[in-house]
Amino acid sequence: MTQTIAPRVRILVLLLLAVTGALLAGAAPASAHAALTGSDPGQGAVVDTAPAQVSLTFSEQIAVSDDAVRVLDPKGERVDKGDPANPSGTTYTVRLLSGLPDGTYTVAYQVVSADSHPVTGAFTFSVGAPSKTSVSLSAQTAGDGPIGWLYGFGRYVSYAGFVVMAGGAAFVLACWGRGSGVRVVQRLVVSGWLALTSATLALLLLRGSYTTSGKAGDVFDLSLLGDVLQTKTGAALVSRLLLLAVAALFIAVLFGAYDKREAEEKRDLTFGLAIGGTVVAAGLAASWAMSEHASQGLQPGVAMPVDVLHLLAVAAWLGGLTTLLVALYRAPADTPVGRDAVQRFSRLAFGSVVTLALTGAYQSWRQLGSWSALTDTRYGQLLLVKIGLVAVLVAIASVSRRWTARLAGAPAPAAREEEKEEGEEKQPAGAGKATTSEKAVTSGGAGAAQGDEVRAAQLARQRAAVENARQKRLRDADPHRFGLRRSVLAEAGVAVVLLAVTTVLTQTEPGRTEQQVEAAASTSSSSSATTGQGTGAVTLDMPFDTGGENGKGVVTVDLDPARTGDNKLHIHIMDQDGRALDIPEVKLAFTLSAQDIGPLPVVPDRVTTGHWSASGVQIPMTGDWKIEVTVRTSDIDQVTVSKNAKIG
Repeated sequence: MTQTIAPRVRILVLLLLAVTGALLAGAAPASAHAALTGSDPGQGAVVDTAPAQVSLTFSEQIAVSDDAVRVLDPKGERVDKGDPANPSGTTYTVRLLSGLPDGTYTVAYQVVSADSHPVTGAFTFSVGAPSKTSVSLSAQTAGDGPIGWLYGFGRYVSYAGFVVMAGGAAFVLACWGRGSGVRVVQRLVVSGWLALTSATLALLLLRGSYTTSGKAGDVFDLSLLGDVLQTKTGAALVSRLLLLAVAALFIAVLFGAYDKREAEEKRDLTFGLAIGGTVVAAGLAASWAMSEHASQGLQPGVAMPVDVLHLLAVAAWLGGLTTLLVALYRAPADTPVGRDAVQRFSRLAFGSVVTLALTGAYQSWRQLGSWSALTDTRYGQLLLVKIGLVAVLVAIASVSRRWTARLAGAPAPAAREEEKEEGEEKQPAGAGKATTSEKAVTSGGAGAAQGDEVRAAQLARQRAAVENARQKRLRDADPHRFGLRRSVLAEAGVAVVLLAVTTVLTQTEPGRTEQQVEAAASTSSSSSATTGQGTGAVTLDMPFDTGGENGKGVVTVDLDPARTGDNKLHIHIMDQDGRALDIPEVKLAFTLSAQDIGPLPVVPDRVTTGHWSASGVQIPMTGDWKIEVTVRTSDIDQVTVSKNAKIG
């Protein structure tokens, strides 16, 4: 029966990997995690005079190169000068040439978000009046195309390699010490190490092209590789390679010196290997945490250790499950997976699931921010799929636990066979007949014992083969072990898909960011309508997020009459539910970049909860003023947001 199931195992795994590849290929274009939340001039804006600079505001910190932001005139010629600057927060500016004529200008940007993903886009604004433009931007974005797909596949392979390597080693140390001498287990763990190492090297080479041109010819560009090594992601990949060298030494000891030790010596060495292996595995997990989602956004100091725990729990559960599956199907008959090992893994898996539930709940809150993001954003929808797969996996695992309990309560197959043989020995002579193979072995062995050493060695191997076949037949005939095999196989199949969905999640824009971009877009539209009413007053709504407790809301700035000379200023701070938010401090600054005026600071007085005001605010001349508002919600949590307004 095992012979018919084993091919099905291979077919099922190959099918699941194909589905995984399709999921990853479809996810490549959605890999940007920073998003453009505002610009000055805005998308489609028409300004009276040419601005001195263009500013772009993103949802998080980004890395910019010399050509990260380009401004093109209607003929497609560049009109920006100098490198992009980062004057404050997440706002980046690029200066423009003076005396620009009327027409439509295109702003194209290609940057890398702080969590390592490429971000590209473009928008237009017009001076005087819109005009025709010859600028044609490619539809392909950074992270798209064959290089993007290869990079996504490399990420999946790296996750899978880590899970198999770390989880397999943990299974041997914590559950099945005898497994260190089983060849199929050794091959599995070494295969995980090779997969992770080769994927990491590939990611390091692909990184430069992935974040810039997307061309295959740039994969081996040494100058791009040098630039990658100076980034946070490059440092994380190099650190991972160094830790993999240590992991290779750990694996050599585990399957070499450890396997050859006696039981007493093994116990002493197990503790040291467990500590060392945990440190190396945590370091490898940290190479992801320090360069991806966890390193940015809210509470990175908490999120990164939580992410490390999450990855370690995934490896212990899914990697151990894979090792158990391989051992159940491929381990030799003389070294079967014992019921004690299965029970130990059952306890390890339960602890891993609890850890995954706790860390996953925190990560979900951090990336979503609201219940609506769970259904309204792609990240939330994928998260629901992942939660469903985990629920299915836990349900199948409960079935495996029941088979484990039955296996623990039933007598061993060998014991049942011995009882059967003892019963046959008590029968009258001739009642029990030896099999043909046993007769051949017995008669052949008698002849070999009389002097033919070669024949004796052959017969010894035959006896061993016959005994192994008998043990394997007994093992396969055990209904409890067979049921456990089937349930573990089902778990492994769901786990492969779960790992694929998790990889796609790491490449998807978080729900919190997606909703923040939508809110900024709607706020920008409403503020544009307000400033265009011609009443003389200016009202600006700016969403903010300081990252702390009660740190998210909207600050509304009212400037009246928004002309040169004296003005009256009112500031209203509201939380996400539209209620007045009490904060310790708020400050403003006015800057007219075209005339090199400012920043002119304004310190308003607190009127009541969520309401601040200032009188006699002097605006020296008309122009397109940048209004920056610094909101502080605690002793350590503050953020600066800004918008431009036409004053005068």
